[in-house]
Amino acid sequence: MIVRFFTGLDHKVGWLLNTFALISSLALVGLMLFLVVARYIFGWSIIGLLELIMLFGMWLYMTGGLIASRKREHLVVDFLQTSIRDRQIRRLHQGFISLITLVITGFFVYMSYRMLAWGVRRPQHTPGLSIPLWIPQSAIMFASIGCSLYALRDFIQCLIGYNPEPVIIAEANQQDIR
Repeated sequence: MIVRFFTGLDHKVGWLLNTFALISSLALVGLMLFLVVARYIFGWSIIGLLELIMLFGMWLYMTGGLIASRKREHLVVDFLQTSIRDRQIRRLHQGFISLITLVITGFFVYMSYRMLAWGVRRPQHTPGLSIPLWIPQSAIMFASIGCSLYALRDFIQCLIGYNPEPVIIAEANQQDIR
């Protein structure tokens, strides 16, 4: 029952993240194309356009990192994982990796909170459009909280034994069956 609830919630959050990444990508590409056309075809210099590109770029990159964390597709070194054949040892190894990831992402949450709090206390703005710098910085906070929640998910799944294998091993096992 509870697994079904969290699975449904995960699908909805995934849909929102994918939609937000698509919108950010389209805005980033559209603004960049407009910048190139305006500058090199019409000779216009539009103030603040690079600031908007930076804003959408930050949110796109951080959302992309969160999507990768959600799908367990972030960078991994899986040499040891793929060489462990015993299911119990593999589960312990994955739990240890999940715990390390949880601690590191917790540190990122703390550091991004400090950065965002500092940016709010000492407000700085971009020179062209006066966009407060805490807006792109909040993308880092958003991604760090989301990644730490997904790390917590992975750790809990390892503890209870629910789908403890990472996606890479599951795909490798399916290829062995074929």
